[in-house]
Amino acid sequence: MNRTLYTLLFHLGLPLVAIRLWLRARKAPAYARRIGERFAINLPAMQPGGIWVHAVSVGESIAAAPMIRALLERYPQLPITVTCMTPTGSERIQALFAGEPRIQHCYLPYDLPWAAARFLDRVKPRLGVIMETELWPNHIHQCAKRGIPVALANARLSARSAKGYARFAGLTRPMLEEMSLIAVQTEAEAERFRLLGARPECVEVTGSIKFDLSIDPQLPIKARDLREQWQALERPVWIAASTHEGEDEILLSAHRQLLASYPNGLLILVPRHPERFNSVFQLCQREGFATVRRSSGEPVVAQTQVLLGDTMGELLFLYALADIAFVGGSLVPNGGHNLLEPAALAKPVLSGPHLFNFLEIAAKLREAAALEEVEDAQGLALSVQRLFELPQDAQRMAAAGLNVMQLNQGALQRLLDGLARLLAR
Repeated sequence: MNRTLYTLLFHLGLPLVAIRLWLRARKAPAYARRIGERFAINLPAMQPGGIWVHAVSVGESIAAAPMIRALLERYPQLPITVTCMTPTGSERIQALFAGEPRIQHCYLPYDLPWAAARFLDRVKPRLGVIMETELWPNHIHQCAKRGIPVALANARLSARSAKGYARFAGLTRPMLEEMSLIAVQTEAEAERFRLLGARPECVEVTGSIKFDLSIDPQLPIKARDLREQWQALERPVWIAASTHEGEDEILLSAHRQLLASYPNGLLILVPRHPERFNSVFQLCQREGFATVRRSSGEPVVAQTQVLLGDTMGELLFLYALADIAFVGGSLVPNGGHNLLEPAALAKPVLSGPHLFNFLEIAAKLREAAALEEVEDAQGLALSVQRLFELPQDAQRMAAAGLNVMQLNQGALQRLLDGLARLLAR
C-alpha cells in the first residue's frame, strides 16, 4: 500500500468513521460536538508561526505537559498549538493549561490531505511534535511539502507494532523518511525504526520523558489533610487506577476478600474513561459496596468502602491519598498504564501481567523490586494484604520505585535539545 491508496481507502471509509463517532457519542456525548474540527472546518482562531504538539488522548497529554511547559519557558515569543483526538484528551489539555494565553487547542483533523493542508495553512507551525507513536502519513507529508520539520517525541515501537508497519512498507518507509527527529525510549525501538526506513541520523535514544514527572510538594500534604478530614489516617487505603472494562469486577472481588481481614479498608476505584463512571458506580452498588462518588462532594465516612474517582485531572491526587497503588489496564490485555505516577509519589506499585505498552519501564521497576505483578483477584488481595501487614516491605518497594525514577531522569532535556536544533534550522 502507498499513500495514494491509503488516502483513497480513508475517503471510502468515511461513512464508517461517521458511524464510529455516532456509536461513541451514545456513550460519551462529547464525541458529537466540534465535529467540524475533525475536518479542519470551524477551527478556532489561531495565532500562526509557533509549535504544534499532537497528543492523541489523556495519557499522551499528561506525558507531554512537562515538555510543553518547558517549550513555553524556552520560547516565550511562540504560541503552542496542542491537538488531540478524544474529548477526554481535550478536557485534560484545557485543564492543564487553563489561563495560559499562548496555548491554542483543537482536535487534529482526520488524516486526509485536504484537511491536513487546511489545518497546517491555518496554524503555519515552525515545528511539529507528535507524542509517542501517533503516525499519520498525510499530515507528515503535508508538513514535508511545507518544509516543516516533524519530531516524534518519547517514541515507542513494540516488536508487534513494527511487524504491522512492515506489512505496509510502501506507506511506512516514505513517511518515516520525511521525519526530522525520532526521539525513542530504548535502543531496541531505535533499531526497529531504522529497519522500517527512518533515516539513521534522525533516530536518537533519549529515554522516556515519563521519568521526568515532577510532583507538586503540596500534593501529599493536601492528601494527608483530606484523609485527616475523613478520620482515615489509620485506615488501610488502596487505589485501583485507570481501570478498563472487565477489571472492575476483579478489583471489587479482591476488595471484598480484603474486607474480611480489614473491615475498615477503603478502595479508591478510578475508571480510565469518563463514559464508564456511571456503569462502574452501578456495579459497586449492585455488588453491595457502600460507595461515594468523588464528584458528589460527599465526605468519606467510616462506613464507606469504595470511593469512586469520577473526576478529571485528579489522578495524581487520588494516588497520593492511597497507601498502595494498583495500575489498571493490566489485568486485561490492554497493555497497562503509567506505572511511574504512583512510583513518583513513593507508593508501592502493583499491576496485572499485561504490560506490553510499558515493557522497559516495567522491567526497570521489576528489577529494582519496586513492582509486583498479580494474575487475579485472589493474588491481588494477598499482595495488598501483605503490604498492609508488612509496612517495611511497602516502604522498601516505595523507596525502590522512587530511586528508579531519579536514576532515569534526563530524557526531557535530551528531547528539548533535539527540538532546539530543529527550530534553529
